[in-house]
Amino acid sequence: MAARSGVAPSALRYYEREGLIRSTRTGGNQRRYERHELRRVAFIKIAQQVGVSLQEIRVALAALPENRTPTKADWARLSARWRRKLEERIAVMERLRDELTGCIGCGCLSLQRCKLINPRDQLAERGEGPQMIINPP
Repeated sequence: MAARSGVAPSALRYYEREGLIRSTRTGGNQRRYERHELRRVAFIKIAQQVGVSLQEIRVALAALPENRTPTKADWARLSARWRRKLEERIAVMERLRDELTGCIGCGCLSLQRCKLINPRDQLAERGEGPQMIINPP
């Protein structure tokens, strides 16, 4: 499984402890994975690469059937539930790509003192964190 999925054996053991994947044991206590677990590992790996938390992944995988290999329809239902979340993440990533150079480029690196983008820290009224990226006007 590690060689085929590109995921370290320690990560596979962790995913198993977290209930994200399952294995059976041989008489020699070696782990064996069903073929459909490879799809779960691929899903975990790609979801993590785009910033999805393990808790969100756990919830999504819990919606898949345990007693059989998930079908294309099962994965389509999961995908449909995630579409909006993924579109929101993509929009944030695009804003980050487009705005990051400007925010860092002015040289002050301070949202409290920035006279160009955030005079008198006006963005503090909108909430904490990088408001121009996560919550644009």
